[in-house]
Amino acid sequence: MEIERKFLLSGFPDLPELERAEVFQGYLGISPEVRIRSKRVGEEETYRLCFKGEGGLVREEIELDLDKATFENLKKLLPKPMIRKEYRIYRLENGLRLECSRVDPGTDTEFYYAEVEFQDQQQAEIFSPPDFLGKEVTYDGSYRMKAYYQRKK
Repeated sequence: MEIERKFLLSGFPDLPELERAEVFQGYLGISPEVRIRSKRVGEEETYRLCFKGEGGLVREEIELDLDKATFENLKKLLPKPMIRKEYRIYRLENGLRLECSRVDPGTDTEFYYAEVEFQDQQQAEIFSPPDFLGKEVTYDGSYRMKAYYQRKK
């Protein structure tokens, strides 16, 4: 189960970083959402297969680890180039993690967004976002990565 709220950003926040990574992801299916992702933190790279259900604030999510060979074979099945993200994690004052991404940096479609994941729906609903977070797009499906991937050339 994934419980998260999503916000637009004008850039990365001026906060101490917990982690910095480069992420590539592509979609094998849209409904249900089937995604592959590679994530590089320093010299370490991990690969995952993810299935996500429909929903806004709360949705089902199943993630499985992949080895590099399986990831590369699945990557060949993608209908479009992968999305590239510069990914950073920060700690908010309330102890929650803020996950921020710069999507397809250096392209005409570049944008920033942030996600905050929660333990339960009540925690998500009472969360008061910091002022630097922009428009909330949790319930706007056009801001989901699968929708962006569908629009990508």
